[in-house]
Amino acid sequence: MDNLNAEHIARQWFDAFNTQNLEALLALYDDNAIHFSPKLKIRQPETNGLVQGKAALRQWWKGSFERLPTLRYQPTSFTSNDKRVFMEYIRTVEGEPDMLIAEVLEITVGKINASRVYHG
Repeated sequence: MDNLNAEHIARQWFDAFNTQNLEALLALYDDNAIHFSPKLKIRQPETNGLVQGKAALRQWWKGSFERLPTLRYQPTSFTSNDKRVFMEYIRTVEGEPDMLIAEVLEITVGKINASRVYHG
């Protein structure tokens, strides 16, 4: 995998997320992928912010899409190498202030095997 392919996966990630296409989003992930998010830690404290596997990812994002139908991410920058993409984006939800987000996608053999979200 090279930088362009890693960034291509990141752009597919945004497309799937912004259309709330759960199946397309999950298809980008390895079956045993892990995901950390401060929002997850707040909403589901028992997880300590970390979920693993597509079933857990499905549950988390399905709930997010149902709870926040106007949720959108506007990418602002990508920095990538052959194994990871660092993405910065603006999270928008009607009725909430915009939030600046950074996220890292770790990629192995064309699939995301880990993702970690950073925000204040």
